[in-house]
Amino acid sequence: MPAKVKCPTCGSEAHWEGNPHRPFCSERCQLIDLGAWTMERYRIPAEDSDSDVEDNDEDDPNLN
Repeated sequence: MPAKVKCPTCGSEAHWEGNPHRPFCSERCQLIDLGAWTMERYRIPAEDSDSDVEDNDEDDPNLN
């Protein structure tokens, strides 16, 4: 029995093996997801730390 996964874009079942667009069901869903990344709809949260800023200042000879 071939493995099937849910398409992250539309939720329909997609074959895993032999699918050039996996984990998506089609090129259309793959391009929709790519467009969402380029429009910055998906974001990975990050926190600035004060130590990173201080370390960068010490390395820059133009700041002294």
